[in-house]
Amino acid sequence: MITPRLITRDPDPGLHSAMSWYPPYVPVAERRRKAAAAAERIANKQGRALAPVILATKKIATTFWGKAWCDNLEAYSDYANRLPRGRSYVHGGSVIDLQITTGKVEALVQGSELYEIAITFKVLAPKRWKKFKQDSAGKVVNLLDLLQGKLSTEILTEISARDSGLFPTPTEIGMNCSCPDWAEMCKHVAAVLYGVGARLDVRPELFFTLRGVDVAALISAASDTAIVPAAETPVGFEDAALSELFGVEIESPAAVAVSARMPTLKKAAVKKVVSKTTPVAAAKVKSAIKPKPKPKLPTKSKDKRKPNLSQ
Repeated sequence: MITPRLITRDPDPGLHSAMSWYPPYVPVAERRRKAAAAAERIANKQGRALAPVILATKKIATTFWGKAWCDNLEAYSDYANRLPRGRSYVHGGSVIDLQITTGKVEALVQGSELYEIAITFKVLAPKRWKKFKQDSAGKVVNLLDLLQGKLSTEILTEISARDSGLFPTPTEIGMNCSCPDWAEMCKHVAAVLYGVGARLDVRPELFFTLRGVDVAALISAASDTAIVPAAETPVGFEDAALSELFGVEIESPAAVAVSARMPTLKKAAVKKVVSKTTPVAAAKVKSAIKPKPKPKLPTKSKDKRKPNLSQ
């Protein structure tokens, strides 16, 4: 039987004092309160609206692009020990601002203090992008299906393939956080990486912005290769879907052609002749025109003799 040893003093006071510089643990409720106050303060000071990560459900991501991003992170063992703390920070609403630009993500995360995070991503290698465009030619025919992840299993598998797909590998990611944690991926960085997945749920087009590729070129290449019979797609179906996605009314080409052939009936316009003659000129014209003399009417005889009744 092993008797537990009772320790009455710090066995390594030097180590304890060395670790004392770490900030104390802050409960989730306190972090949320601090996050809200910090967001309001920064918005007022910098005069800009922040873009916090707000989860609509208990899941960080629910769409193809968001889930594929998170799955890609969790596929690498280098990140296994750090990602769980990041998930709790995202769920707690600690990411108060997240901005995605080409090859870079900048964010503010509220922990015991407000920390600044910058994560860099190498743009997608031209060779990998070219290969994907060739492999997907004729299989990705419109932007709406691509952003919604409504593609064939073959294409989706190629997009999310580890080390050869479109998602970044650990060697393509550079991380920096202003917190005192010496680890390359601290919990604040992990929270931001998960925050990117949540953001792609609502704005999937930002994935291509981050990777530095032109998604329009992909659609253009597919359209040039694919030959789709017009009868296969109902007229107005894609226009209705795009209208619902972007909140605008899109008129179908058929409707435009019909309206172009139908002439519009216009009411006959009544032209008014407005005289621009000045008063002086009008007087001269009036004097120049002599009125025609009125014809003389025959005059009645003034000799009004009474008839001779005696005759």
